[in-house]
Amino acid sequence: MPNSTFISVPHQVVRWSIDTGMSFADFRARYEAAVPVLDTDRLARLRAEHSDWGTVLDAAAENAPHGFMRFWSTDVGETMQLAGNPGDCAAYLMGNHTIAERMYRHDPAVMLYAPLRTAIHVDENRATRFSIDQPSTRFSTFDSPEIAAIGEELDRKVLHLLQVLDVVVPETLFSDGVNT
Repeated sequence: MPNSTFISVPHQVVRWSIDTGMSFADFRARYEAAVPVLDTDRLARLRAEHSDWGTVLDAAAENAPHGFMRFWSTDVGETMQLAGNPGDCAAYLMGNHTIAERMYRHDPAVMLYAPLRTAIHVDENRATRFSIDQPSTRFSTFDSPEIAAIGEELDRKVLHLLQVLDVVVPETLFSDGVNT
């Protein structure tokens, strides 16, 4: 009988790191405008009103015009500059609880990777980059076709967000089966 008290799932993750073609300040401002902060006050009101899921879906669509909200952020560069490190970097948790729920119903462990961790940073060549682990490479590890399909949907949503932000998305990302 297999030991079900411990599960080990080795997997490979693909990290996307895309030159935004913009300054750090410009891209960060655009990103934060396109990916608004999660409206926790509205969620609290919906909970207090015992709103149905359809109302929650509508509220999320209003809060996330491009599919994503910011659940958390920090200015990592500002902190690291205290140690004498150069460069700008901001880290975020970006996601959408209504999309996460569609995976959660199959396996709550998906919350290990939802929301998505992202970073905006300046590299050694002074290029401002947007970095994220490709969602489908994270969510495909759950041995669930439903979760894997939503991971692929998230790939497309991330690429669409970058296009909305006027970032030139490399054709190689589309040739890997990711279409917007």
